[in-house]
Order: sequence, then structure tokens, then C-alpha cells
Amino acid sequence: MKLVSWNVAGLRACLKKGFIDFFNEIDADIFCLQEVKAEKNQIEFDAEHYYEYLNPADRKGYSGTMIYTKEKPLSVKFGLDPYRVDEEGRAITLEYEKFYIVTFYVPNSKSDLSRLEDRMSWEDAVLKYLKELEEHKPVIVCGDLNVAHKEIDIKNPSTNHHSAGFTDEERDKMTRLLNSGFIDTYRYFYPNKADAYSWWSYFRKARERNSGWRIDYFLISEALEKKLKTATIYSEIMGSDHCPIGIEINLGE
Repeated sequence: MKLVSWNVAGLRACLKKGFIDFFNEIDADIFCLQEVKAEKNQIEFDAEHYYEYLNPADRKGYSGTMIYTKEKPLSVKFGLDPYRVDEEGRAITLEYEKFYIVTFYVPNSKSDLSRLEDRMSWEDAVLKYLKELEEHKPVIVCGDLNVAHKEIDIKNPSTNHHSAGFTDEERDKMTRLLNSGFIDTYRYFYPNKADAYSWWSYFRKARERNSGWRIDYFLISEALEKKLKTATIYSEIMGSDHCPIGIEINLGE
């Protein structure tokens, strides 16, 4: 099974920048999107042979998540109830026979860290929510988690120590999540690979210089470890300030 995740930074714009070509070429079984910034009637793309689930934000043109899936799920849930109200369309959960998949667009703490406290509340809600799901079956988590976990995950760690997405508080929450029983799939295969990023600023030709951050992830329950086959960062794919990421996992056994 092939799974892909991509923060498209506005699906309507990304559709004009090669999204459809990549979507068709990669032929994922499940394709998760973050920062869709659109409602259904604004999206001029119908994915043939896929079921579509969209969680738009209440605020127009902001945030939002979406999942395309070839197999119809047993159930669909939007948000993080009962642990948090999701007015910004930041979470979708699909349930299948042997697993859950959850896609997140985690709130950014903002450059002045004015949203850091809210971000910490989000992280606490996420942990409770995911562990509750795990009581029933294993979980796959993907999306823009808005944190570079380790120094290897960011080009300039020393100058970004207090930047949103690389604060001690955010990194500690990621450590806590992983220590609770989740695997960072990319680091599972490439524990020491440097210069592997999924987001680049639009300023100062950061992408051309590969001065980036790895803030997009696939995490899996430890129970799925032996089923994991590959993890990929599609850094060559343009269309957003993020690039797609993916895993292959054998869930048929």
C-alpha cells in the first residue's frame, strides 16, 4: 500500500503547478493533503476512482485538510473530539479494518510565538486522541506537523533555536509522542541522513540552496514496524513551499 502526504499551500494554486501530474503518476492508495484553503465547490479536480473527504476551516481560504482514498473507509471523523474543537479543519481520521490513518495540519506557533500555548494544548489533545485510537487498532499519522524534531532536521539549528517549529517546547512534545509508541518512518530508514527537508522558505532562494526544514512526517504505531517497506521525501516535486512525502507499507498480511 502506497501512502502520500503533501501540504499543498492552497490546492487551487497547486492544481496549476503540477499537482495533477504528480497525483496521477504516484498512484497512491491514500493521498492526504494539508493547507487545502478551499471548499469543495472551489476545487476543480475530481480524482477518478477515489473517495474524497474534505475538512475545510470555518474561515474562508484558510487551513483545511483533505484525503483521497481508493478504498472506502469504515468510518470518517473530522477533528479531535472530544479533546479539542477543530474550527480550522486541521484533522481527518479514516478507519479501515486493520488500521486508522489520521492526517494533521498542526497549528504554527507564529513568529512571535504568540500561539505557542495553544500549540501545546493541541499537542496534548493529539496524544490523548491517538492513544485512544490505538486501544482499538494501529494508527498511521501523517501531515505537516510543523516541527523540526532534531538538529539534523533543520539547516541552521543554531540560529533557529527560538524560532516557531524549533522551540524546545515543540520538540519536546514530538519526543513525547514518539516515546509513547510511534515511529518516525523516515528516520527509521535514514537515521543519520542530513539535508533531507520537506519545507523551504520562499525567501533568499532557500529551496535552490536546500536551506530547509523537515516538518512533514509519517508516523506509525510500533505494532506496524515490521510491515513498513519504504519512506520517501519527494524533494524534486514542486508546486508548494512543501514537497510531498510518502511511505509504502504492507497492511495486507
